Amino acid sequence: MQNRKAGVSRGAEEASGDGVDRQFVTALARGLELLRCFSNDARLLSNGELAERTGLARSTVSRLTHTLVQLGYLGLDDASGRYRLTSAVLALGHAALANVHMREMARPLMQDLADYAQALVALSARDRLSMIYLESCQPRSLMTLQVSAGMQLPIASTSMGRAFLCALPDAERRFLVEQIRLRDPEAWPALAEGLLRADEEFREHGYCTSFGHWNRDTHAVAVPMRCPGQDLLVLSASGPAYALTRERIERDLGPRLVYLARGIEAGATERDASSEGELSD
Repeated sequence: MQNRKAGVSRGAEEASGDGVDRQFVTALARGLELLRCFSNDARLLSNGELAERTGLARSTVSRLTHTLVQLGYLGLDDASGRYRLTSAVLALGHAALANVHMREMARPLMQDLADYAQALVALSARDRLSMIYLESCQPRSLMTLQVSAGMQLPIASTSMGRAFLCALPDAERRFLVEQIRLRDPEAWPALAEGLLRADEEFREHGYCTSFGHWNRDTHAVAVPMRCPGQDLLVLSASGPAYALTRERIERDLGPRLVYLARGIEAGATERDASSEGELSD
């Protein structure tokens, strides 16, 4: 719960940098933080529960929830008297996904790899100190890993998070790594060791792996991608440890994923250049 309580101040710090940005609207930040409290495990929340999770005064939370209800982003559950997210929030999410243009182009290629590797193949982006799934493909025979768009995983202990960090500019990476250290000082030594190994692996092979680091029964490999007009994204493949062995990832799936990522980047760049040419005509 301690991490939840720090959510508003940490979110403001990440957004405004030094915390004295005069353009930063604290009331807006608080309202968005309330929306972020809801999840699959917390679909209904009261004012008191929201106050506990954000560290805000209950009176402040009450005004914020009232405003969000009036705007249509929260609804009141009649049976429990708690608040829930509405479809208006879903509409924002779909609008955001629509901006990730490479999803349409990447999906059939991702599905081909998923069928070949018998693994979950996913496209993800960063959300603070987590990675969030934007798209996923899996073979019909693999039903052990169920994920959907919006699901989040930790950035420091997963192959996709490590690949993302390895591709960042130095200053941005140092900032995020420091935030990871501050969030969980006790776990930091093990996380730091994993990040160091990931950096060496990325420099040598162009991908990052996770052999049971996030889930002991899951192995994964991930590659970062940069495309015109897009945030840094990560392409990953994951599956049961018995199927995605270290040897198989290192000899086949890892290099294959790097090749696929570079192909998607090239295709997105070519499509972007073609679109610009059509507009100029």
